Amino acid sequence: MNKKPEVEVTHNTILTKIEEMGKLELVRYNFKDVVEYSKEVSRFLPNSKVALIVSGEAVGCIDLQKLQASDLQFLGDSVLHISLPAPEICYYRVNHTESKVFGKENTYFQDAELVDEGYKFAEKNVKQAALNSGILKQTSINAEKILKPMLENMTGRKVYLMPKTTMQAPPVPKKR
Repeated sequence: MNKKPEVEVTHNTILTKIEEMGKLELVRYNFKDVVEYSKEVSRFLPNSKVALIVSGEAVGCIDLQKLQASDLQFLGDSVLHISLPAPEICYYRVNHTESKVFGKENTYFQDAELVDEGYKFAEKNVKQAALNSGILKQTSINAEKILKPMLENMTGRKVYLMPKTTMQAPPVPKKR
């Protein structure tokens, strides 16, 4: 008779931090990338290389905690102008469960270090790829699609969403 070995687990979970959140996530970009990360080991040995197939994501949002009372302008009984905070990238990351090491060459027992460096490089690339792909503009477009109808239904007013930069007065030229 095969008896299963007994397993005993002891753990104590401690809440370490509570944060207020106000970021409205409006768009997620998913990326796939093939990264070949190469590192020189010495002049006498061939370079170490790892090839990674990386899955990553970046999320665009608007931080509603940055919204001030002065950003809301009620015009009469029928119009509301809202100056929204600038869109931003909430977070970007490599999705390790969907990424994998495709190949390794001449790693000289430094596999883990090279793979880790390759993933760190790929993660920075996810942020830049999202910016290059227009994530901030798409975040603004999605804010208009999502927030405007919701706010119009809640207030019963025509709502105009504007980025904060367009609401500021142009600088006054200095007199000579």
